[in-house]
Amino acid sequence: MSSNTDVAVENADATDTLTIDPSASDAILALFKRQGKEGAAFRIGIMGGGCSGLQYQFSVADTPAEDDLVVTGGGATVVIDPKSAVFVMGSVLAYERSMMKEGFVVKNPNAEQDCSCGESFSA
Repeated sequence: MSSNTDVAVENADATDTLTIDPSASDAILALFKRQGKEGAAFRIGIMGGGCSGLQYQFSVADTPAEDDLVVTGGGATVVIDPKSAVFVMGSVLAYERSMMKEGFVVKNPNAEQDCSCGESFSA
């Protein structure tokens, strides 16, 4: 698996939006390989809901939308729509494993409050 921490940004506005941790790029590449989706992008979106008011939504994007911010790192591509990008500025996308759960996490310095499950926040 990859350990490349170089990050390329196709959209100048995305420069400070997101850092892709090597744990996340490795997990994205492995997931897409299992699903036969090599070359797809990992989409991060923000929607209303969850305990704290906003929650992260992760999905697969076969192709980025025209106005998406596109960030690459460690061989993985992450896309973020402009409205969601406002909420994840300066964040780190990581993949964590613990005894209780396993999955993608956004370490977000803009979150004023996180819920205890780690799946929602308020800004």
